[in-house]
Amino acid sequence: MKYTTIPQTDIKVSKICLGTMTYGQQNTEEEAHEQLNYAIDQGVNFIDTAEMYSIPGRKETQGSTERYIGTWLKDQKRDSLVVATKVTGPMPYFNYIRPNLGFSKEVIREALDLSLKRLQTDYVDIYQLHWPERNVNFFGQRNYNHNPNEQWKDNFKSVIQTLDELVKEGKIRHYGVSNESSWGVMRQVAESKQNGLTVCKTIQNPYSLLNRTFEINLAEVSLRENIGLLAYSPLAFGVLSGKYLNNKMPENSRLKLFPAYSRYSNPQALKLTALYAELAKKHNLSLAELSLAFVNQRPFVTGNIIGATTMDQLKENIGSIKVNLSKEILDEIDTIQNLQPNPAP
Repeated sequence: MKYTTIPQTDIKVSKICLGTMTYGQQNTEEEAHEQLNYAIDQGVNFIDTAEMYSIPGRKETQGSTERYIGTWLKDQKRDSLVVATKVTGPMPYFNYIRPNLGFSKEVIREALDLSLKRLQTDYVDIYQLHWPERNVNFFGQRNYNHNPNEQWKDNFKSVIQTLDELVKEGKIRHYGVSNESSWGVMRQVAESKQNGLTVCKTIQNPYSLLNRTFEINLAEVSLRENIGLLAYSPLAFGVLSGKYLNNKMPENSRLKLFPAYSRYSNPQALKLTALYAELAKKHNLSLAELSLAFVNQRPFVTGNIIGATTMDQLKENIGSIKVNLSKEILDEIDTIQNLQPNPAP
């Protein structure tokens, strides 16, 4: 395993972070524990989850992922692991989690206490704001459409003050953001510095061969402000594993079970995926190895959040850490990307 350090901290984490959002629907509790045990045996010490998981979000399974992790975590050496979770942002669909979704002091504290209870731990290492409260383009939205009549109240300072209190109380060690824009991250940084508050350490945003939008602005923010990317969907919901090529639709695959998750499977994305598959074959790599190794090697990436529903997938995904892409391969990747930049934002 290769390791890095969460920026502005002394926390050493595996470059491969174990994503867990399938626990509770696609994976049973027993399968979740098998994955966790294998990952730890391979040197992974970084686990990412969220209060709204499993995915797709459903009232009946909300919190199941944290519960499955918790029944495993209680028997582990807690201080050898780095656990990240998230508080749900406002979105009407998720009102079953709580009616007052958002980042008020009361909501953040309630959400965290419930997560800690499910996780069976006294603290989380990174507590993340799952998506912004304000109107912004995320979850596959390419362009920003401003709404001058939105009801959002600028509360960056009060949110960070709450997180700062939780750091001082020992309930969280650090905080991060997710699905955030350059403007949002810089506001986080400015408010923290101006008011002497805890600073955002990570950004969890999508990043893959099919979605390199992070490089447009956020990569500069990441490197200049020393805030690490936790890259999610590095295999683009499994599209970059190659299993959907040539119109295949494997049984029990994510897109077969949940066809609404088509963010990464439009015709342009599939066309580029086929080209990346040819490139991988040319260099005696699997498409998954090529895709994950690319993310692993980016200078702004602190953690590559891999996920799997089978042990074979998990083994290949974790094994990608051993693959080193040459400059020749990286140049060939850029040549392909230039044909259709970011076809699946």
